[in-house]
Amino acid sequence: MRRDVFQAIADPTRREIIGLLANNPMNLTSVTENFNISQPAISKHMKILIECGLISVEKQGRERYCEVKLDSLNEVEEWLAPFRKMWEQRFDQLDQLLIKMQSKSKNEQ
Repeated sequence: MRRDVFQAIADPTRREIIGLLANNPMNLTSVTENFNISQPAISKHMKILIECGLISVEKQGRERYCEVKLDSLNEVEEWLAPFRKMWEQRFDQLDQLLIKMQSKSKNEQ
């Protein structure tokens, strides 16, 4: 099954894992200790994150360290860009309306 970055970030636990690993790489045991769910459940989340390219795993001795790879989030950024532009325009229009209303209110006093 091909997974994409949107599927990966749809789950709150996976978003928390990304946030946790954004600060520093950790081994799987350390990641698991930050959650109140089982190690197999964390492993399933990690598998999805790895398949989507958001996490890479590097073996160092006996340990496997997980590191976040945020380049895959560019796909999300590209998808969001037109929406961000639309909302910025709407907020600019709202700002202009509020300025007009304040000006009108001052003139009426």
